Amino acid sequence: MRILTMTRISDLETRRAIEQYRIRAMMTAQRAGERAKLKIGPEHVAWVKEEMCIGCDQCTIVCDDDAIDLYDVKMRSPIINVDINKKAKILREPCTGCGLCVLSCPTDAIVMIDR
Repeated sequence: MRILTMTRISDLETRRAIEQYRIRAMMTAQRAGERAKLKIGPEHVAWVKEEMCIGCDQCTIVCDDDAIDLYDVKMRSPIINVDINKKAKILREPCTGCGLCVLSCPTDAIVMIDR
């Protein structure tokens, strides 16, 4: 008989770090040309186009600065019936302008803008 236990926070943090590394490696390989064209650095900040954000959480996984929050919004589609739909929001102050969130976004909902 197997006894089930809750996942420890340290295990979750380890899994998150591994996932961050995997996503970064994949992004580096696939989007190296795109990164070269991005406006990155402290004089820039990320911006989310809300209508394009699907709330997938990929940006929060790669953000080392804790500069991205997910917030709840009502679903706009009468076809899809879900209680909560999430959208990403960039926190300007902690954002260092690294651009990782832009590269991780599957819908291109995040862009870099001038501060």
